[in-house]
Amino acid sequence: MVVLNGLFMRNYLYSFVVLSMMLVRVGSAQDLIFKRVFDETLAQTSYILASESTREAIVVDPKRDIDTYLDFAKQENLKITKVTETHIHADFLSGAQELAHATGAELLLSGETVKGWEYQIKHTPLHDKDKINLGKVIIEVMHTPGHTPESLTFLVTDASSSLKPQKALTGDFIFVGDVGRPDLLEKVAGEEGSQDEGAKQLFASIMRFSALPEEIEIWPGHGAGSFCGKSLRDEPQSTLKEEKKNNPALQFPFDEKGFVNYILSDQPAPPKYFSVMKQMNRAKRSLLVEVPKIPNLKPEELQSATSRGVRVIDTRARSTASNGFLPGSYLIQGSNSLSTFLGSVADYQEQLVLIAEESEVESLTRKLMRVGLDNIYGYVSTLEDYKGELLEADQVHLAEMKDYLTREDVQVIDVRSEGEFNEGHIAGAINIPFGELKENLDKIDADKTVVIQCLSGARATIGYSVLKAEGMDHVKVYVDKVQELFNK
Repeated sequence: MVVLNGLFMRNYLYSFVVLSMMLVRVGSAQDLIFKRVFDETLAQTSYILASESTREAIVVDPKRDIDTYLDFAKQENLKITKVTETHIHADFLSGAQELAHATGAELLLSGETVKGWEYQIKHTPLHDKDKINLGKVIIEVMHTPGHTPESLTFLVTDASSSLKPQKALTGDFIFVGDVGRPDLLEKVAGEEGSQDEGAKQLFASIMRFSALPEEIEIWPGHGAGSFCGKSLRDEPQSTLKEEKKNNPALQFPFDEKGFVNYILSDQPAPPKYFSVMKQMNRAKRSLLVEVPKIPNLKPEELQSATSRGVRVIDTRARSTASNGFLPGSYLIQGSNSLSTFLGSVADYQEQLVLIAEESEVESLTRKLMRVGLDNIYGYVSTLEDYKGELLEADQVHLAEMKDYLTREDVQVIDVRSEGEFNEGHIAGAINIPFGELKENLDKIDADKTVVIQCLSGARATIGYSVLKAEGMDHVKVYVDKVQELFNK
């Protein structure tokens, strides 16, 4: 692992990192340079704002692999002088500390915190109505509590074209089609009663924001796929006028009580790692100023690591991994969901070994470091030379599953979320989300054949491997389509 005293290594191999970048530069008369950086692996958005005239830049809500911002600044001859974020994030590990350190930029963070949730790192506090100036670009701070108590929205005005704010960087306050959920502080951090207070604050923030010019552009911190709301859409941006027409949370008239009931209902269960991110994002921690280079392990090094209890994460295709995997390993295919899936079952104190193709290791490393999973000992590309025992997944297909469902000595466990389960499930199945299996081992019947299922087989395979790692030999995984088995 390379920590903050290392030299930053430029890396231009972006083909393996799924990032969408949008650069807006409107005519030489305007001063604002505006760039959107979207990470599909977490549906997370960050922004670079800069002045054409002064070449100063600020980065808002950066991800942890910060070379994206440094390379853009070099390409555009910009100097990153400020780094900020909209709130204390729960869904990813912010790169604000790394980027401020690497550039010497001023770290600007919300000063609108509540007792017990103050930032514990050196920073300049931001308060409601504060202004940040970059040439003719003015960024006004608007305190918009609700999703979190300290949440900020940044109102962006390019004074070279208008004295009205043209853009709002809303973070997790207002999304396209939704607003930020106010229940996370209670559900992932144990702040009892905070979700009701947060919902009331969110209602007040929406009422205040709704008084802004309707043509103001809304640029949110997340898109569809994020767990920070319940109905986010794919579009990268919207306007206040459009959201008033199309966003259910902005469909007035809403009284406070009606809004609280609406916003707290049907929120998806947050991934387990959210509680870790909330703590790490406000505290001092070890910084990564480059993407770590993961060593390729020799067979004997892998053997030694597994004998010491290092956790193996098998990121190969499910069909490949299921035909021969290491005892104790987690089978989590290296898709865009890797960080969310592994964050839901990982012990953050464990060291990891990846099984992955060499060409995929850096992409996987980026995905994992974005949720703080960077304690990676090494990787191997194949298990062909491994001398120890390999297991083969005990898979169940449709015909066999139909037979199992007629037997009393079989227990079916549905590892999807509670909301998915309630929409339709196999009659008699019990619902234990895959990230909660280790805490609910007492619900698994040791005297029965246990079949794990989800919708596609991805989460079921993870859940199966978790239970196998816990020493359960009587488990199987259902891998075919499951909808026709549901009891609607």
